[in-house]
Amino acid sequence: MHDASLTPAARDARQGGPAALAAALRASRADTLARFAACERALPGLAVPLRPELNPPLWELGHIGWFQEFWIARNPERGRGWRADPDAPRLAPLRVGADALYNSSTVPHDSRWQLPLPDVAATRDDLERQLARTLALLRQAGDDDDALYFFRLALLHEDMHHEAALYMARGLGLPVDDERWQARPLPEPPPALAFDAGPWRLGSAAGAGFAFDNELPAHEVALPACRIDAQAVRWAEYLPFVEACGLAAPRHLRRDGGRWRQWLNGEWQALDLALAACHLTRHEAEAWCRWAGRRLPTEAEWERAACTQRADFRWGDVWEWTASPFAPFDGFLPHPYRDYSAPWFDGRPVLRGASHCTQPRLRHPRYRNFFPATRSDVPAGFRSCVSS
Repeated sequence: MHDASLTPAARDARQGGPAALAAALRASRADTLARFAACERALPGLAVPLRPELNPPLWELGHIGWFQEFWIARNPERGRGWRADPDAPRLAPLRVGADALYNSSTVPHDSRWQLPLPDVAATRDDLERQLARTLALLRQAGDDDDALYFFRLALLHEDMHHEAALYMARGLGLPVDDERWQARPLPEPPPALAFDAGPWRLGSAAGAGFAFDNELPAHEVALPACRIDAQAVRWAEYLPFVEACGLAAPRHLRRDGGRWRQWLNGEWQALDLALAACHLTRHEAEAWCRWAGRRLPTEAEWERAACTQRADFRWGDVWEWTASPFAPFDGFLPHPYRDYSAPWFDGRPVLRGASHCTQPRLRHPRYRNFFPATRSDVPAGFRSCVSS
């Protein structure tokens, strides 16, 4: 079964066969190494401050390779797909002691600054050997969803870390020169999209390739009539609220001589007001909605619009805060990577869509992202909605 709403890159990541996955894994690794090399050039000693939203870049690099090896080459149950036993004894890692260095489930965050990590050359060598083993096993794998499940998981996991590295660089004032990851201006807001009240099947369908556990099972929900913005709110619409209410400048912005400027690539630059408002907390998004007499859409309202109005519903400029809490769907079953979803069913909100920093492979209209409502380092914004 193929989902016509997906881009070719996203379809290959979730539904593609071994050849497409091999190409994607190589491309993802090339981007990982390029971003790390940019950090090497910009960060003396690869040193970053100890903050909750950061990780040491060298630890991140090693963790990416470790994760791929742990769930593929070392996993004797990889052929069972999402039904695999997560606690099955693992084969030995290529690097002795790797689990004590890179297992994010057991290595406390703050300890990662003091770990005896291998040096850069050794870490790169580890990643090269790990990827070679992955690709060799992929050539021997079947082409069904179970056989390819962990290859797809490792690919998307690496893509997530690539995006995190990009917004970490933004937060540290480091340059991001690759044109693929630059924000693009939006047009003047088109007319809102109108929807009648009715049912919507929320979540990913079984048998449609890879799905994260929190997207399952798909189920019907009743939605009210509403009108939802056709694109994310731009700075041109958001900043008049800040000025009218006398609020502090949003993250990365300042007023300079009556004009707004943004901190980008290590310098203050004139702000393009046509860009989607970005690096906002959910509280900031909700406050604008109250001021404008609107509200945030639920994730089901967002998904319905993205899947049914593909030509008119623009998304992918910023992650978009929704009104929905990140919670399990009825009938939720955790997949083997237990720490992906279940520990975070704590009331934090769902974000939908993708950002200008997101790999195209990860952009999926049913993907559920989730961060605490107070986070502003994430390239997140919003669109608004009104019941009708």
